[in-house]
Amino acid sequence: MRPLLVVCCLGFWIASLGAQESGGLVVEPVRDNIYLLAGAGANITVSAGEDGVVVVDAGGTQRSADVIPAVQRLFRDVLSKRAPSDRDAPTRFRLRYVLTTSGLPEHAGGIAAVAASQPVVVAHENVLARLSDEGVPTAGLPTLTYFGSIMKVSQWLNGEGIELLHLPAAITDGDSVVHFRRADVISTGAIFDITQYPGIDLAKGGSIQGEVAALNRLLELVVADAGSEGGTLIVPAHGRICDVAELSNYRNMITMVRDRVDDMVKKKMTLAQVKSAKPTEDWDARFGRNAKWTPDMFVEAVYGSLVKGDGRAAK
Repeated sequence: MRPLLVVCCLGFWIASLGAQESGGLVVEPVRDNIYLLAGAGANITVSAGEDGVVVVDAGGTQRSADVIPAVQRLFRDVLSKRAPSDRDAPTRFRLRYVLTTSGLPEHAGGIAAVAASQPVVVAHENVLARLSDEGVPTAGLPTLTYFGSIMKVSQWLNGEGIELLHLPAAITDGDSVVHFRRADVISTGAIFDITQYPGIDLAKGGSIQGEVAALNRLLELVVADAGSEGGTLIVPAHGRICDVAELSNYRNMITMVRDRVDDMVKKKMTLAQVKSAKPTEDWDARFGRNAKWTPDMFVEAVYGSLVKGDGRAAK
């Protein structure tokens, strides 16, 4: 069972068991050939092995130049630990896929920087549409898109069956999660972020109902080891590696906030009145510290989503 951690920052990860710094970014083993690369925007999940490298998200633009060198070092380190009988296998670095969970800048802003490695950049069709509408250059766009609810990226790559699952209308209308089937690791993209409230973007097709539905879908995919902990490991958008218990607690919190705001909407309270009632106050000490996505902003998104959903005009 993985020990529960209370706080998380890059310095803590470096000091924790198994974590190491790589060119200013932080690498932490998750399970089997799956690793977490932190410090380049949103968390990047890496599958490294003899078949090459698969990454989930390219991170943002600020540290994008550091991502490929860090992944190359990780790839070399993984292959150096092979059994002697396996050391004649190919060792040339090859970035096979970049699986993009969102068109948000912290997840997709680094695509152009990793394009020189010529990966196949996969995303839901809605991500390509929105990035194109925003004027993102061709080098920063997905090169392969999928429709519908699921895309099987590989039947067996680095010993993994890898699936992208589209969870619509959550943070945006293009959100995907990535499931590494054998390792039983799920990379959630922006849908699950243990450092803040969900950054629901109504203008990009997000909604509180879709976010709750997405968290419920994730809970259907995960399996606990014992006592609702351990088992499936989860890489969130930011912060530490999590398990079923933490995902469940997050879902419960978001559901309670939604229900509180929904009750106020039904009472015809204005947005100002709802914000004054502080429906997130119970959790603000933990999730309300991000100045770029404050509790008030989250409440506005929840309120706007609910009001839009039942046909009334927001006040």
